[in-house]
Formats: sequence, C-alpha cells, structure tokens
Amino acid sequence: SAGPMADAQYILPNDIGVSSLDCREAFRLLSPTERLYAHHLSRAAWYGGLAVLLQTSPEAPYIYALLSRLFRAQDPDQLRQHALAEGLTEEEYQAFLVYAAGVYSNMGNYKSFGDTKFVPNLPKEKLERVFLGSKAAQKHPEEVRSLWQTCGELMFSLEPRLRHLGLGKEGITTYFSGNCTMEDAKLAQDFLDSQNLSAYNTRLFKDVDQDGKPCYEVRLASVLGTEPALHSEMTSRLKSYEFRGSHFRVTRGDYAPILQKVVEHLEKAKAYAANSRQEQMLVQYIESFTQGSIEAHKRGSRFWIQDKGPIVESYIGFIESYRDPFGSRGEFEGFVAMVNKAMSAKFECLVASAEQLLKELPWPPAFEKDKFLTPDFTSLDVLTFSGSGIPAGINIPNYDDLRQTEGFKNVSLGNVLAVAYATQREKLTFLEEDDKDLYIRWKGPSFDVQVGLHELLGHGSGKLFVQDEKGAFNFDQETVINPETGEQIQSWYRSGETWDSKFSTIASSYEECRAESVGLYLCLNPQVLEIFGFEGADAEDVIYVNWLNMVRAGLLALEFYTPETSSWRQAHMQARFVILRVLLEAGEGLVTVTPTTGTDGRPDARVHLDRNKIRPVGKPALERFLRKLQVLKSTGDVAGGRALYEGYAAVTDAPPECFLTLRDTVLLRKESRKLIVQPNTRLEGSEVQLLEYEASAAGLIRSFSERFPEDGPELEEILTQLAIADARFWKSSSEAPSSQA
Repeated sequence: SAGPMADAQYILPNDIGVSSLDCREAFRLLSPTERLYAHHLSRAAWYGGLAVLLQTSPEAPYIYALLSRLFRAQDPDQLRQHALAEGLTEEEYQAFLVYAAGVYSNMGNYKSFGDTKFVPNLPKEKLERVFLGSKAAQKHPEEVRSLWQTCGELMFSLEPRLRHLGLGKEGITTYFSGNCTMEDAKLAQDFLDSQNLSAYNTRLFKDVDQDGKPCYEVRLASVLGTEPALHSEMTSRLKSYEFRGSHFRVTRGDYAPILQKVVEHLEKAKAYAANSRQEQMLVQYIESFTQGSIEAHKRGSRFWIQDKGPIVESYIGFIESYRDPFGSRGEFEGFVAMVNKAMSAKFECLVASAEQLLKELPWPPAFEKDKFLTPDFTSLDVLTFSGSGIPAGINIPNYDDLRQTEGFKNVSLGNVLAVAYATQREKLTFLEEDDKDLYIRWKGPSFDVQVGLHELLGHGSGKLFVQDEKGAFNFDQETVINPETGEQIQSWYRSGETWDSKFSTIASSYEECRAESVGLYLCLNPQVLEIFGFEGADAEDVIYVNWLNMVRAGLLALEFYTPETSSWRQAHMQARFVILRVLLEAGEGLVTVTPTTGTDGRPDARVHLDRNKIRPVGKPALERFLRKLQVLKSTGDVAGGRALYEGYAAVTDAPPECFLTLRDTVLLRKESRKLIVQPNTRLEGSEVQLLEYEASAAGLIRSFSERFPEDGPELEEILTQLAIADARFWKSSSEAPSSQA
C-alpha cells in the first residue's frame, strides 16, 4: 500500500512482479557466428536505447546518470548497509531499488504503458542522504551533488503538468521544447510534409526572435552534425526555410555521440551477417543513423523484410510513435531475438495438418479458402529489447508504402509472453482456490497451443467473397448457400473493398475475436493437443485451463473499457470480453462470474467454469457464434456484423453480472505491470557469453550496472552533456507555455 508519500497511481509498489527473460536454450542453439552477430546487434540496441532518456523528460538523463554512478560504486547489497545506517527502513530501501529498477526498465521516469510519472516511495530527505553519503559521492562529491541538485526536485514533483507525458499545458515531453503547443506541432507537421521529410527521427525546438516571431529548429538524429560533409541525400535539406510566415531551420546531430556507438557495433555485426540481405540492411541502417536519413532506414527495412525467417532476427531505429503527444515522432528501440526451434517445429506440424483441421471448423467448405495460405508468423525468444518497454509481439515495419508493396513481419515474442502470463499464486485474481494450482501448472502450455491456433489457423482460415473489377466472382453464386439464412449469397466485396475498409472501426477486434474463438474451438481436437505433446488427463487439463484463462481474460479486459465514451481502448481485450459474453449466454452453468467480498473486506469476484460442460454446452455455443462471425465476414455484411459484435461488446450493469460495477473491482485488483530483467552478452576472446541475473529489483539494477563495462563513466558524461546543451528549452517547465499565434 502506498504511504502518505504519493498517490498509488504514481509509485511502483514494493511487491511489484519482477521476471527474468529466459532465452538460454535458444542462445545455446546458436552457432558461434550467430552469437557474434547477436552480440554486436545487442550492443547497438543497448547503446541506442539510451536516447530514450532524452526523448522522455528533461530530468531523465540526469536521474539515469546519478543511478548509474551510485550502483557502479556500490552494488545494491553493499548500498543497503549504508542506507540502513543512514536511517532508512528496509521498506524504504526496497522502495528506492524498485524506483531505480523502474527508471532502467522504462528508460526514464514515466511508465511506458500509460505514460504516467512514477516517483520514489520514500521521503526525499532520506533519499538525498543515500546519494550524498554514498561511495560515488565520496569519490566525486561535486558531480554527484550537482546531479542531485539538477534532478532531485523533479524526481519527486507531482505538480499537475508533470504527472503525464503531453504537449503544452497537458504534460511533459522532450520531443518538443517546453514552449510548444499543439498548434506548433501541426504547423511543423505541415512543414515536414511540404518538404517530404519524415518526423520519425526528429525533435522540434522553438525560439522567439527579437520581434516576437517564432523560429523553429527541426533537429534530425544523426552522428554527423552541421560540419560540411560529402554530399548525401540529406545535406541539401539542412538549411533555413520560410513557411507560412514562420522561420524553420533543419539541422542534424541529435544524440550524435550515442548514435556513434550504435554505428560502431552495426559495423562489427556486418562481419557476421548470415547473408547479403542482412549485410545490405546493416549498410542502410548505418547510413540512416550517420546521415539522419529515414529514406535510408526504409531501404534497410526493405532488405529486412526480404530476409525471411533468419535464425537471428532484429530491428533497430526510431520506430513506434505512441509516446509523441502529436503521434508522429518515433521512439528509439532495438531488439535481437532468436528462433525458438522447438516451438517452431510444433507450429510447422500445425501448418502441415491445416488442410484437415480447417475441415473441422463450423462453416461450409465454400466459406474456406481454396488453398490454405500460411500467415507470416514466427515465434522468437528475445535476447535484447532496448527502449522504454517490451511488447509481446510486433508487426512491422510501420512505413505504409513498404507494407503495401513489400509486406511486413508478424512476430510473437514467446519468452516475453511467458513472462507476461507467469503470475505468483497470491496475485492470481478472480480464480477459485482449486483452480489456481492447475492454472499455474498449465497456463504456459495451454498458451502455446492457443497462440499457434490463433495465429496460424485463426487468422489463416476463412474466405472473403469477392467480385473483381471485371465482374467475375470467386464463388459460385448458384450453389453457395448462406447457412444462417438458407438462401443464396446476397452480399460480397466489390473490387477495391477490403475487410478493413468495410468493417473499419470494428475490423481488428472482430478478427481477433474470430481467431481467439478458432483457438478455443480447435484446442478441443485431440490431434492438435498431440502435436504439442499432450494426451489423456494432461490434454484435458490443457483444454480446461485454456478455456478458464479466456473467461478470466474476458473479465480482466474491463480495465480497457472507458464508460465515459462507451468505447474499448484495445481490440484484443474487447475480443476476449465478447467471448466471455458468448460463453455466459450458453447458460446451463457453463460459466458464472460472481461478485464477492475479499479477505481484505473490499469488493472481489470469482469466475467459475464447469469443466464437464465444455464439450456438451460450450462447444455448440462457440460453433454457432463462430459460424455467424465467418458468414458475416465472408459476405461483407457490415450491418449484420456490427449488430452482432457491438451487441456482445456492450458493457452494462444488467444483472446477474453487473459488468460496470465489476469493472471497478477489476481496477481495484489490477496488478502492476511486471518489470523484466534481461541478460547481457559479453565477448571473451572470440566466445560470446550469456550473463543472466536474478528476478528481483536488485538483479535488474545489476544487469544495467554490468551492461556498459568499458564506458559507463563516458556514457554518464555524454548523457549529462546532451541534457545540459538543451536544458534552456525546459527551464520554466512549471510555467505553462504561452500560446504562439
């Protein structure tokens, strides 16, 4: 529970879940050359990830430099003795370790999921004593004191504007100088569009000249600065422009010393590339980070897409734009992952059995594709994921033109999913006691089955009825009957129409729901379970836990529903809630959700699934629902599809479940997002070693202390200098900016 210090929303709890990313097996199966390739890509990713500190808040680089100095001089155990001697309690010291681990995990002092600030859950005076009395401070008193003076206030401040990332009065961001408003962001976007420049690798800084006229600097991330360079596609862009009565200057060199280190390791990785596509990809990434060119990054991404199914997979650059309040600047990330050969073999068996398994699905053969096309899907184990957070899957690149012409990669990160779903028994909410042990035992295996079925046979199944531009149909209008109406097909997709264009706002959630339902339905098939190595009682437990998990997930999904706007914030979550509704509607006691009171006297709830009714009651209900979903999708019946889907997705307080009230319970019982400890790789001679750390806040801190053994002090200096160079842009960050006409 949060002390009087801070609202629980703005702290990380002392008992926060911490898990280690397990990739030992996948790493063991790499050849020596693959390990060297992975090692140098990991180094590039970790160095580049430091730029995120400069993309988050004005104080983040100083906080990182301070923590880095502190733990380089004393590891968490040595520092504990000093902290307790300074009068901290064990709880307060643990709160500090959790805060430090949070800063490292999020690469800054704002949560990567939710973008809210988090502050240390202990008195500021006590933390000050820890810093100023530490070994680091004894060695370098001026530097440590000056860092603390620069960031101590901001580390703890929760004044309204600082609580969230945002633009202008709305919050804090370092993608823009503190005086920028949404109007400035729009004007800058129009300017960038007019010059055909991407915003992905830029930041925007606004100055006002003597006459009060705004002058904007668009700064690109690159190793090279303004020094005269050999001509490249970028040099002609680096100049001043007049645009709609405002002055714009395009410059480069943002994060230069950090990107210099990224480029050095990409150069080294090139020597160990598996093929020429990987080599050409790295050449383009190097060009992109050296010159500041997104066009070069696009060329690199094209080679990356063409490098199909590599053993060591990676991507690096300014990629996702969720955290730019305007939504167009990319946050730096880099990941390195390895094919999980054992899991891939199971998925391949599933694909080999697809023709037979698709016949089991509850729609007529005319509604199935003439030939099964395997969706692009790979399961990988992450070795390194730098940046502000680790997703459970990725679907990139984000460049729309490339997605249309070259395609994309759809990757599930298996060991990240395993972490996301591994829950300590005492944190397993909403389950009956007897179910908890089964759930812990079978959650991982059932999840593998569900992911494979969902991605391969879920998204891979079903046919859209299309009439092409010449008027030809891809189905027989005479003979094909709609099983829901008993009549011929009345609607279909015309030339140029797609699933997304027709079903628009519900398209992705509806399709997720169809794929999840296929998973639940086909996991009842003994042949499927055998592919994953389960039979007999074990197979039955896998089925039970897979269905139970879907029911629980449907309840947990309510966190992502916004009653004020009656809308869902996440397609995937909405889909799971819909399936819960379908199974509740089946009746006969298959599923119940009951409000209860917890041992702490606060509201709670229990989900119950009757395992003896899964086949007799659950299966037919799912069958009817799946057939409807598929028929409405195949025929492009948007009105019917919306009516069905939005009906189930509506959240009301109707009894017996009273979902709106249950939503408050779900929010009350919500578990903080886990912290994930990642390994390091170290080059010893020509051998690459994998270094693993314990799953605790202290273990996470150690992993960062050992991440930059050669140049830790240099990096602290680089980050501090880069922050100081631009500090004036946020000097009056507590005063709201004046709107610039």
